[in-house]
Amino acid sequence: MKVLVTGTAGFVGFHLAEKLLQNGDTVVGVDNINDYYDTRLKYDRLAESGIPAHLISWNQEVSSLKHANYRFIRMNLEDKAALMALCADEQFDVILHLAAQAGVRYSITNPDAYAQSNLVSFLNILEASRHNKIKHLVYASSSSVYGLNETMPFSVKHSTDHPVSLYAASKKANELMAHTYSHLYKIPTTGLRFFTVYGPWGRPDMAYFLFADAISCNKPIRVFNHGLMERDFTYIDDIVDGIVNVMGRPAQPCEEWDPKQPDPSRSTAPYCIYNIGNNRPVKLMGFIREIEKCLGRKAILDMQEMQPGDVVSTWANVDDLVDNFNYSPSTPIAEGLRKFVDWYVSYYGVGKAPSAYIEPQKVTLS
Repeated sequence: MKVLVTGTAGFVGFHLAEKLLQNGDTVVGVDNINDYYDTRLKYDRLAESGIPAHLISWNQEVSSLKHANYRFIRMNLEDKAALMALCADEQFDVILHLAAQAGVRYSITNPDAYAQSNLVSFLNILEASRHNKIKHLVYASSSSVYGLNETMPFSVKHSTDHPVSLYAASKKANELMAHTYSHLYKIPTTGLRFFTVYGPWGRPDMAYFLFADAISCNKPIRVFNHGLMERDFTYIDDIVDGIVNVMGRPAQPCEEWDPKQPDPSRSTAPYCIYNIGNNRPVKLMGFIREIEKCLGRKAILDMQEMQPGDVVSTWANVDDLVDNFNYSPSTPIAEGLRKFVDWYVSYYGVGKAPSAYIEPQKVTLS
């Protein structure tokens, strides 16, 4: 298929593009390469896929030197005219929309970034899908949408009406916007609620990355809520395999959907929502201990209070994804962290702390 992947300079987008290219799909990647975190890492991800950094410029196509079926364009998705022209020219089969302004805490201090990147851009993606007869739009939502819900494990059947950060609210809004376009224009849309993705080439604002930074340099790590948190950490390969499986089967209307007892994850429209996670929550302190083992160093712990916008626990019920797509996350936490730390050490070395002491409002567990 010919696939548009947004956010290919990002963590998940980079890995997803590589998987699609290995499968023989034709990929056009777009990303605005913003400076939310170190852009060198973003350019290096692109270089790993054969995109020469010195040729990248705004709205100009660059062909990969490694993959004949991969092209990249630096583009702002808020630029509707440019996005519409690209989709009209390319006639994509599928759009995999991963680009977004990430970060829970950062959304508290920089709300405007989320309105533009997560709402305006998503509307433009929907409009491009509508006018270019996209066969399937798959987009990244987030476990953050569960907000104040404390029923575990989180199920797509649960209410998500009480988000606790603007980031979470923007992802919930994406799901509602997608349903509207599926209903009005019969565009098949599938939203995937990601649960704390980790692995090589990961995001420097993620807590596990900062833990590795600080431990490798014998610096203290900030441990929020005094470590009494847990996350459904999901290894990148398991996430990518799930996306690829979903991509090839467009959402269908649910004939059994009952408007008197509505299932929020389905509809009479071609619309679906799935959790995509590991289904095995890990206590934060246990996660830190595994990183210590991988690095062969002890962490210096700086215990802090719970941060605004955070939730104590996440745990994905992935039964629907298992039943419908035979989804089977298979990477144990020890193996996944070993792969991450091996990459981290090979990329940065030990004791250099490239991203340590990123602004506290950018540190995120989700």
